[in-house]
Amino acid sequence: MNRYEEKIARMVAGQDSRTDFILADAKDSDMAAGISATGLHRHPVSMQEKRSRFRTRRDYVDVIRTILDQDVVDIMLTSASILESLLQEDAFAGTRIQSAIRANDTTDLWRGRGSSYQSQKSVPFRSASLMKAQTNLGLYSMTFNGDAEQDSLALEEFARFREEAAERRFSYFLEVFNPNEGRISRADHGFFLNDMIVRCLAGLRREERPVFLKVPFNGAEALTELCEFDPSVIVGIMGGGSGTTRDCLELLHQAQCCGARAALFGRKIVDADDPVLLIEAMRSVTDGALSPMEATHLYHEKMGKRGLVAGRDLEIDSVVTETVLLERAA
Repeated sequence: MNRYEEKIARMVAGQDSRTDFILADAKDSDMAAGISATGLHRHPVSMQEKRSRFRTRRDYVDVIRTILDQDVVDIMLTSASILESLLQEDAFAGTRIQSAIRANDTTDLWRGRGSSYQSQKSVPFRSASLMKAQTNLGLYSMTFNGDAEQDSLALEEFARFREEAAERRFSYFLEVFNPNEGRISRADHGFFLNDMIVRCLAGLRREERPVFLKVPFNGAEALTELCEFDPSVIVGIMGGGSGTTRDCLELLHQAQCCGARAALFGRKIVDADDPVLLIEAMRSVTDGALSPMEATHLYHEKMGKRGLVAGRDLEIDSVVTETVLLERAA
């Protein structure tokens, strides 16, 4: 068993501890934003060099390999095409990391430059084939908007996915995004999501349910409510935008205090000055070894020792900038 499987087994048995918190690196954003998903080159190039300011696919795979070699995250989530490349290179050998693919890519995920997909009605869509998946774990996502016709269509597609997943013995975790069409007020997002998630899962037998959830952090009250409602449901959080290093670590800390037992961060890791050091700092916070502020300071100290120049000064990078975190930031 890899670390992910061992931690899930302890959680299901009610025997997990703080150090069983699951960390996942979400490197599946090429299925959303294409070229711009890979992140910027750490060292900007001049226009004369005629190179893209974004990492190439090879650069992106190399970053993933570095994180696999570190062997600290529990899950590496990628697109099916990236996973194929990693497996061809035997990149998971010697690690205890679980591979996973994005199993669907609804249209509100799409981020083509100059497009407005993310504000349009979410249309169910799947690129990846479960029959050809090279792993037994995937991420399935849905977006509820308070539109009966569209939300019921999303649930019908989810049902079809579950049936196929059961046939293929394919496990999944469920990602539920905040509404994106404006029908639900921002202040109600957290509680609307809680209700829709619970009603969605209520019709499923245990064997049909996701292994765990991935939800936005809509404040401590809403997340605590969801985590406390049914302890048999493992709740994880998504990272959102890049933010400061303190934002990343504060989000982990506050979510864990609310009862979250997993985190799947994408942009916060890919846009970091040093993704490996950031993941190390993340684990120090979830294990309870350091506070978010202490981990931020140590992150900068270690970057300095490596001769790396941070994109933000420590003073700026230590500030909590995400509004939802400000109320409880220490």
